[in-house]
Amino acid sequence: MPEIEPKEPYLKDLEGLHLWHAPMSSCSQRVRIVLAETGKDYTSHLIDLAGDEHASPEYQAIHPKGLVPAFVDDGRLFIESVDIIQRIAQPGSDLANSTSQDLLQLADKAQVDLKLLTFEFLFKGVERSSKESFDAFQENHQNEWLKQFRRDYKAGFETSRIDAAVTRTDEAFRILDDRLSDGRPFLAGDTFSLADVAWMPNVHRFSLMDWPFERVPNLQSWFRRVAGRPSYKKALLDWQNEKVAGAFAQYTGERRINGTHIRAFGSLSD
Repeated sequence: MPEIEPKEPYLKDLEGLHLWHAPMSSCSQRVRIVLAETGKDYTSHLIDLAGDEHASPEYQAIHPKGLVPAFVDDGRLFIESVDIIQRIAQPGSDLANSTSQDLLQLADKAQVDLKLLTFEFLFKGVERSSKESFDAFQENHQNEWLKQFRRDYKAGFETSRIDAAVTRTDEAFRILDDRLSDGRPFLAGDTFSLADVAWMPNVHRFSLMDWPFERVPNLQSWFRRVAGRPSYKKALLDWQNEKVAGAFAQYTGERRINGTHIRAFGSLSD
């Protein structure tokens, strides 16, 4: 869905670029990276995901699925991150022209598994949701898939579901590694593109989980290159809560010690 009709009339009157986003949302990170790469100014509207602000009536009137990001460009509303980054980059730019649509589609498809594995291997160590906040989310949020995901998370994800998500992620990373095996510096070829933007937050996120990137050395080298870009620091690292990142590292270490870290699941356990 490239563009939707705003339910809130005031959105149509907004001038310039407006971004509703969250600091550690991978899809928000994509959009901020493109904004940094293009040097475009925007008005920031932070959404507190930990406080379930995305379940509020006010935000769901902006984004009907209650997800981040949401993006307004001179009164026009966009809610899918891949559509948003393509709009910001604009047709004719190096970012847009040199990209690979199949890699963008693969990145988009990977988000469901990224979410599940993030909750299992990172958020589980730091998130302590009360019964009151859980019940309020179930009552207030209108996205049935997201409400079911929260129920599944509360009950504990089945091992088979974690295994499948790890295996699919491993397969996707191997596809990227194979693309890079011809010596190209970037995923789509010689030029940094939206394909790189789409995958940068994912690789960063899995590095927090201690994913074995030594299995995909070409991808590992690629990430070192793109992580050296100013946009990576400005749009991703500078927004990262270091206290939370430290808690992630501690939890990852604990799971490594007790043998329940991400490397013990799916195709990584072979």
